[in-house]
Amino acid sequence: MTTQGDPATDPGVPVVPEPPGDAVGTPTGSTGLNDPEKPDLPAENPPDESPVPKPAEAPADDVTTNTSALPDALTRLRTVIDSSAYPLVLPSADDARRVGGALVTQLDDYLLPRLARLDAPLLVVVGGSTGAGKSTLVNSIVQARVTASGVLRPTTRSPVLVANPADTTWFRQGDLLPGLTRTTEPGDDPGTLQLVAAPALPPGLAFLDAPDIDSVVDANRALAGQLLAAADLWLFVTTAARYADAVPWELLRTARLRGTVIALVLDRVPPEAGDEVAAHLSEMLAAHDLAAAPLFVLPETEVDGQGLLPYQVTEPLRDWFQQLAGDAAARAAVVRQTLDGALAALAPAVTTLADAADDQAAAAGVLDERVRTSYRAARRTFEEGLKDGRLLRGEVLARWQEYIGTGEFFRTLEARVGRIRDRLVAALTGRPAPASQLQTAIESQLVTLVRGVAADAAEHAYGGWQSHPAGAALLEPELGRPGPDLPQRAERMVRDWQRGVLELVRAEGGDKRFVARSAAYAVNATGLAVMIAVFASTAFIPTGLEVAAGAGTTVAAQKVLEAVFGDQAVRNMANRSRKDLLDRLEKLLDAEAARYLVRIRAVGPDPGEELRRAAADVETARTAAGLTADAPFTLPGAAR
Repeated sequence: MTTQGDPATDPGVPVVPEPPGDAVGTPTGSTGLNDPEKPDLPAENPPDESPVPKPAEAPADDVTTNTSALPDALTRLRTVIDSSAYPLVLPSADDARRVGGALVTQLDDYLLPRLARLDAPLLVVVGGSTGAGKSTLVNSIVQARVTASGVLRPTTRSPVLVANPADTTWFRQGDLLPGLTRTTEPGDDPGTLQLVAAPALPPGLAFLDAPDIDSVVDANRALAGQLLAAADLWLFVTTAARYADAVPWELLRTARLRGTVIALVLDRVPPEAGDEVAAHLSEMLAAHDLAAAPLFVLPETEVDGQGLLPYQVTEPLRDWFQQLAGDAAARAAVVRQTLDGALAALAPAVTTLADAADDQAAAAGVLDERVRTSYRAARRTFEEGLKDGRLLRGEVLARWQEYIGTGEFFRTLEARVGRIRDRLVAALTGRPAPASQLQTAIESQLVTLVRGVAADAAEHAYGGWQSHPAGAALLEPELGRPGPDLPQRAERMVRDWQRGVLELVRAEGGDKRFVARSAAYAVNATGLAVMIAVFASTAFIPTGLEVAAGAGTTVAAQKVLEAVFGDQAVRNMANRSRKDLLDRLEKLLDAEAARYLVRIRAVGPDPGEELRRAAADVETARTAAGLTADAPFTLPGAAR
C-alpha cells in the first residue's frame, strides 16, 4: 500500500502518459450522434432523447442515509454461510458448496467494501470470450498499451485495473477484491491485480481487464467469474462469430439476475453483415430480458502499429464513458442499482443453501437414528442377558457352587441362615481362591457379553449406513467392527463396576455389626452375592440339568443377602447395582456409536433456519435502505 499523497504523482503506480492534443475525449466537431457509421450517444440535450436521468439526491455520495443496518446484517449472513457445512454426499451438496463459496467471495470482494464507500470510483469490468479483443479494446479506450494483447491464448492471465491517477489510491488501499495482491508489474499470477494509472480515463471511472470467461485454464475462468461479480458495470465484449455461444449467455443471465448493470460491445463485425448481426443480437438480448442494455457495434478493422484500434472506431464508446464519468448522479445510480440487485439476489441464493442444509439435516437425522437404534438394541440385548440367566450358566455357575459349598449347604440353608453366614465368612477367611475365581468368572462373562452386543451393534449400524447414499460415502471398513480398544475398555468397565458394588455394600452395611466384625472378607462375600443376585433377581428360568443348581444358586444369593441386610436392602442393592452396570454399558456403547456420529457432527441442528433468518435480516435492511427508486435506472443507450 502507498501513503496518501498527490495521486497524480503517486510513485507506487505507473502512469501512462496522456495522449497529446485531441486524442482524449470527443474530438472537436464530433458528438458521436446521428452518424450512420456510429452508435447514437447521449449528448447534453440530444434532440430525440431525454437527458441522463439524475436521482433526486444529486451528490454521488449522498446515498448512505438508510444503509447503516446493512453491513451488520451482511456480516452476520457471511458468517452463517461460511459456517454452513455440506459434508454429506447428497445431490444438492455440490451446488450448495459452490454457491456458498461464491456468495462469501462476493460479500468480501464487492458488497461489503462497496457499502463502506458508495462514493468510490465506478468499476467497469471488461469480460468476454477468448479472443474477443477485450485487452485491445481497453488499450484503445485509454490510447496506450496498458494490458497485454496478442494471438497467444489465454492472453490475460493476471487482471489489470486501469484508473485515473486521482483514483489509484482507492484501489490500492480499498477493500475491493481483498484476495488479490496489488502489484505494479505485469505477470501471469491470477492471484495478483496489476494497477495502472491512465490520465486518458476521467476520474470516477476505472476499467478492469478480466481473463476469458471460457478460458481453457480453470483458474482463469474462476477468476473471471469472481471479477464480474465485483463489477459495478459489466462491459461484455463478444464478436460477430461468437456472440451466440452458450457460456457468455449463461453469465449474462447470471448478471441480469444479480441486477448488474450491463453494456455490450459487438466487435469485429464484417461491414456487409453489420445490420444483420446487430439485429439478431438485439433480438437475443430482448429474449433474455436485456433489451435495455446499451449495445455498441465495432466494425472489423486493422490495428495500428501500437496494437490499438483506429480512433474513430472506439470514439463512440469513449464518448459514452466520458459522459458517464462526468455525471456523478448517473454513476451513483449505476452503483446503487447494481448493489441493490446484488443484495436482492442474495435471498433466492440463500434459500437454495437453506434447502440444501435442510437436506443435510434430514439425512444426518436418518443416519443418526440408524446408529442409535443399533446401539439401543445392543443395550436391550445386554439387559436381557442379565435377566434371562445366561450369565449364571457355565463358568460362573460352577464357580458359584464351588464358592458356596455342596448340595447339603442348599438343603439346610433355609433353617440355618445365621450359621451359614458364619460358615461363609470362615470359608472366605481360609480359602480366598474360590472367591477370586468367581469374581474372575463374572468379569469374563460380562466382558464376553459386552463384546458380543458391541460387535452386533457395529455390524447393524454399518449395514444401516451402507444402504443410505450419504452414509455409504462416510463408511470405512473398520467401522463394521467394534473399536480396536473395546476389549480393554470392556474389562475396565466391568472391574470398575465390581469395585462399585463393593463400595455399595460398604455404604449399605456401614452401621451393621456383621460388616464391622467380618471386615473385608464379609464385604467381598456380600458383594459377590450381590453380583449373582443382579444376574438372577428376575424370572430366571433354567433349563435341563441346571434346574436344581440354578434355582439353588438364586436362593443362595438371596438368602445370604437377606441374612445380612434384610429383604428391602437386598432389592435396593440389586437394583442399584444393575442400574449402575447398565449406565456404564451405555457410556461404553455411546463411545462406540460416536465413531459413526462424529462423521455427521458438522451438520448443525437447524442450519437451514439460521440461513433463512440471516437472509431475511438482510432483505429487511435492504428494503429500509431504499437504494433504488421504484423504476430501475436505465443507462443511455446506443443505436442498434
